[in-house]
Amino acid sequence: MNKDVAYPSSYIGRRALGAQFMKFILSGGAGTVAQYLVLIVLVKLLGVPPGRASMAGAVIGAIVVYLLSRRFTFETQRRHRETLPRFVVMATAGTLMNGALVGYLSKIGLYFLLAQMVATVVVLVFNFIVSKLWIFR
Repeated sequence: MNKDVAYPSSYIGRRALGAQFMKFILSGGAGTVAQYLVLIVLVKLLGVPPGRASMAGAVIGAIVVYLLSRRFTFETQRRHRETLPRFVVMATAGTLMNGALVGYLSKIGLYFLLAQMVATVVVLVFNFIVSKLWIFR
């Protein structure tokens, strides 16, 4: 940013929000990789139904995302006793939403990995809004 140019605060706020969203995507990407690995192993190697396997993967992914979100994405100073219970509520809602979407979409014929991709986008937006406005504010 050029120091000689005065930028409106709304521009600076949008730019900071965009940077934070990119950090959220990176943190979420790490959690998603963990989730997909668990999903694939459970479905392909252990024969677990896709909806249940997705929920198990989401739990592992949530742990990764919480740790990265707290330090990297939102850089919060709030204590774990404040953020962790709220994160658990959000992760539980996201996990149920994710499992329901993957279960339903795969049941109506969508390949389970494509169903997971759709669910990932829906849950990503939900999680960012809840994290930004309620958990790590």
